[in-house]
Amino acid sequence: MVSVVAGRVESLSSSGIQSIPQEYVRPKEELTSIGDIFEEEKKHEGPQVPTIDLEDIASKDPVVRERCHEELRKAATDWGVMHLVNHGIPNDLIERVKKAGEVFFNLPIEEKEKHANDQGAGKIQGYGSKLANNASGQLEWEDYFFHLVYPEDKRDLSIWPKHPSDYTAATSEYAKLLRQLATKILSALSISLGLEEGRLEKEVGGVEEMLLQMKINYYPKCPQPELALGVEAHTDVSALTFILHNMVPGLQLFYEGKWVTAKCVPNSIIMHIGDTIEILSNRKYKSILHRGLVNKEKVRISWAVFCEPPKEKIILKPLPEMVTEAEPALFPPRTFAQHIEHKLFRKNQAASK
Repeated sequence: MVSVVAGRVESLSSSGIQSIPQEYVRPKEELTSIGDIFEEEKKHEGPQVPTIDLEDIASKDPVVRERCHEELRKAATDWGVMHLVNHGIPNDLIERVKKAGEVFFNLPIEEKEKHANDQGAGKIQGYGSKLANNASGQLEWEDYFFHLVYPEDKRDLSIWPKHPSDYTAATSEYAKLLRQLATKILSALSISLGLEEGRLEKEVGGVEEMLLQMKINYYPKCPQPELALGVEAHTDVSALTFILHNMVPGLQLFYEGKWVTAKCVPNSIIMHIGDTIEILSNRKYKSILHRGLVNKEKVRISWAVFCEPPKEKIILKPLPEMVTEAEPALFPPRTFAQHIEHKLFRKNQAASK
């Protein structure tokens, strides 16, 4: 049986259509909150996503170091998302990663199709678009490229783009440095919970087992951006997610009952706390609901790296130190795979009502 390659959103976008197909139109209750992303980004009133300076995260001076840890703790507790600056990853490397991804997505679609994934056969790595796998049959205005980027011995380089030639070198180096940054962040978050500094990292698989999966999201121009979403509202299942983007706004966070648009902060990496850390901390740290808007004028690209525990090897549940009589466990024990299944089941239940 030949698998059917789903239609690419990029083909739709470049076909000159004036109105988007029905399956991309969001349900009525969502439409009221979708505005013009460029106007939204200009707003300065109201809450703003915090910017955290990591320069002192490993300072030898305990007072200086603790001040940085406290800023990080506050952002993780209150928002669960932040712009990281002075993160230690060279800007020229970040530019190389972004350039490589842009060059790949600028290739003709038939070239990109050589890297197509096959979701039906369980091959999730590669070039793809969302299939209507939920009860409402709803689609998102994006194409993507998904692949495991770390540890190096678990990668499948055969599906990585060969063009541009710098793709593998830049992406591999970035993944290695991001893995080191994840250790620093998890250490600081552990200490702020009163735990041993290596504890959270150990609980999400440690050096051997934590996986870094990169998803390059490509959001083509959309003729009716007020009706669509690039990515629908969700929380990340990961422990941490690190995001680069091409300085086109689109990310919105659901904070205190309202959608807040993230500003484009130069030389920053956006970091989300994912469900995995929310569960381990018994919701001391938040995994925030977020979504991606699209626009008429500019293509938006983001590079999300999800730091994930192994699917079956670890039971995720609130750490015993995080549970008291006054604060009982908010989550039942599940493997990471079971957590993903549970989220999908709940989502499909909600959609079929």
